[in-house]
Amino acid sequence: MSLLSEILNRDMDLFYEYLDCDVKKSDSTSDVKLVADFTEYNPLHNGHYHCMKVAKSSVPDSLFVAVVPGLFERSGRGIPYILPREKRAEIAVSLGADIVVEGPPMGLMGSGQYSLCLCKMFAALNTDYIPRGYNPHKGFDEILLRINQGHHIAPKPYKIVDKTTGEVLLKDKLKEDNYVITSFSNSLSKIGFDYKDKFIFVKRIGGVSGTKIREAVTNGEFESVKDMMPDKTIEVLTNDKKSIIFSKRLDGSIIDNANNLDLKNLNLLNDKLALEIESKRPFNNPDEVLSAIPQGFSTHFKQRILSILENPIPKKDMSDFIEKYPSQIRILKYKNDDVLEVFKEKVNTENIYSVK
Repeated sequence: MSLLSEILNRDMDLFYEYLDCDVKKSDSTSDVKLVADFTEYNPLHNGHYHCMKVAKSSVPDSLFVAVVPGLFERSGRGIPYILPREKRAEIAVSLGADIVVEGPPMGLMGSGQYSLCLCKMFAALNTDYIPRGYNPHKGFDEILLRINQGHHIAPKPYKIVDKTTGEVLLKDKLKEDNYVITSFSNSLSKIGFDYKDKFIFVKRIGGVSGTKIREAVTNGEFESVKDMMPDKTIEVLTNDKKSIIFSKRLDGSIIDNANNLDLKNLNLLNDKLALEIESKRPFNNPDEVLSAIPQGFSTHFKQRILSILENPIPKKDMSDFIEKYPSQIRILKYKNDDVLEVFKEKVNTENIYSVK
């Protein structure tokens, strides 16, 4: 069995383990400040490292917790991560993170679904500060200001709305990083989380290209991108090539599920989309399946649908998962036992599990 097969089979069991766990919520009993950063670390590059260092220096003596998307190892683009989450967690702790916890199955969800899950995780962690990288954009400084004033900012198609005042702040399509910030504001408002003065906005640094890094991983040649990543990241990519799962899929599962399942029951697939794909059966290879998926509003829509066909999660199960999330807080890696005890006191719930 391949590494990818092992991961996806295990993660299907873990997904349903979340559903079987009772939700327990508690207030913090600790005065320690917790900084929770959501990031894919795909892989951890100098931009991520810069954001971590700025956040840690902004809140000295805090607990830095990285929320790393986990289950099914599919990125926001819907494609396999470069490295499994355990390796991404290992790199993060080696560079300064105190705790790394498992985030939701990002690549198998709609953007609103995973934004809601991540914000529920921030609440469950009793988060004090949330660092977020952003790209400078005309008019965006006002949006950042209002978010840190606690305003409910919501992204709409080609505009950004301040729902606290009813104003349209921007008529434009935001870059991905900036869109995530407004999406977080919207989701945090929906769950009643007070985020006034809790965001640490970090201007993105230049000289880092995720596209070039992914190309280097594909080619197995890191010389051209070695200045974009910390030494630890390059060390893992170079010396642990068996852990690289980038661009690998379970082709047989995709074809079998696309040919035989009632697709309208799966997450992200409505009746119209399901019928459109089913009308082109039978499929003989993944490229035929991909071609049968129409382009959606999101740039990465087709790849996310492909990931759902690879890992068929019914709508009802995903809805229940989101409703209960995070019924568990699964720790992927931690700095040391003292840090772990501080974290447990801060989060104050029995549903904390350390992955061995």
